[in-house]
Amino acid sequence: MKKNIRFVSILLLAVVALFAVACSKDEASSSSSSTAASTGSAKSAAKTVVEVWTEDRHDLEYVEKKIAEYNANNTDNIEINLTVITENYGNMLALAVNGGTAPDVVGANSLDYNSFCASGMLMPLNSYIDNDPTYQEVNEPYDHMYEGLNAGGDNIYWVPSGMRSGVRVIYNKDLLEQCGYTSVPRDLASYIDMAADITRQGNGEFYGIGFTSSSPFERLLEMSAQCSGIYYYDYVNGRFDFSGYKPILELGRRFFTENIAYPDQQQVDNMRAMFTVGAFALWSNASQEAAVFTSQLPVEDFEWTTAEVPTLTGEVEGALQITVSKGYGIVSTSTKKDAAWKVISYFQSEDFLKGYLESGYCLPITEYMDQRIDKSKIGKLADFSLVSYEAVYPQPPAINLTGDDYRTVLWNAVMGYVSIDDAIADLNKRYNDALERDVKNGSIKRLVIKDYDPLHPDKGTAEYLTT
Repeated sequence: MKKNIRFVSILLLAVVALFAVACSKDEASSSSSSTAASTGSAKSAAKTVVEVWTEDRHDLEYVEKKIAEYNANNTDNIEINLTVITENYGNMLALAVNGGTAPDVVGANSLDYNSFCASGMLMPLNSYIDNDPTYQEVNEPYDHMYEGLNAGGDNIYWVPSGMRSGVRVIYNKDLLEQCGYTSVPRDLASYIDMAADITRQGNGEFYGIGFTSSSPFERLLEMSAQCSGIYYYDYVNGRFDFSGYKPILELGRRFFTENIAYPDQQQVDNMRAMFTVGAFALWSNASQEAAVFTSQLPVEDFEWTTAEVPTLTGEVEGALQITVSKGYGIVSTSTKKDAAWKVISYFQSEDFLKGYLESGYCLPITEYMDQRIDKSKIGKLADFSLVSYEAVYPQPPAINLTGDDYRTVLWNAVMGYVSIDDAIADLNKRYNDALERDVKNGSIKRLVIKDYDPLHPDKGTAEYLTT
């Protein structure tokens, strides 16, 4: 079977933009200056060709194989043609929709809800879901409706079939035991005490903890705050509120005022490499680290394992945020919607997902698939399996913010570059000024969840207000 491979180049984005309206999909596929990566058999006039776009490349080997199987064996006379967009995926899709060259099916989990779902570029899938009991059993779509992410009101635009875990503490078990520790404390103050003691025992040869310069706040302290019931958006009152972070920031400052942390914050891969050679004992990140530390930067000289992030009190009082993945939507302009749904139901079938998940590309998000995969095949990824208090948060209003975002400002407060009180006051003012301005001009709506529960943020009833 012949495969047509195309790759997106950022250098050709302007060319695509200029010619999106004029060029048909067939012309774009055959052009020598094409800007995508595509797989599928040569098009046959006898078949219904369903065009699929995605931005995922890490799983291409598996997906190509399964598409080839489908194209050779399906009884619906459908052929899948997959295009991988490697740069500016959302912009490329918007250009294609506006230019009349859009695909039928798109990988949807990274697409902005307001731009692509609420705007009507993607269609609701409810009628197809309701008429497909097998899809419902495997994917549990009505248990995975996330307001402002993949659903709005009663409408479902795409359904996730996988997830990236929330943050875990990843630690050098041998180094902890060498320093007299057999477990990771559950409260943040004791966790910092342990890191400080390990640094003291290391005497400059190793440190208790390391932080990357790449969004360091979200990789530990923000997630400790979440599990302590602290979040930056007040869903009940429909306002931003950063006040709850104060005790987290005060404790976090100790990492630097007491010289506990490895003294050089570098980009994430450099810091991962430092962890693998024992430069520090504690590291924190999500489930992608399983692949990093087993294949990309394999840990060979010590045993590493994971623990749950610490909280203020040692008790879990809020949900830990996860990131959903591998969901597909149907573009509203598609003239092949029934065939498009058959393709989606294949991509999210038990057979397709079992192999995908057992290959370690992501974690299962449904109980159904979690019970059907052989976790002995996924190695250390199993250490990041879903815990009871992990959840997806409703998307706070997407304001037009001026100045640094909250993660940058709060980390600057941890580092001592700005006072904690000043940082919180600045964020409360700037975020809420932007919120009020954007609600007033009609560019966004105020999200209010009066029955919001920090342990179950995805279970409340969302309201969108225009004032």
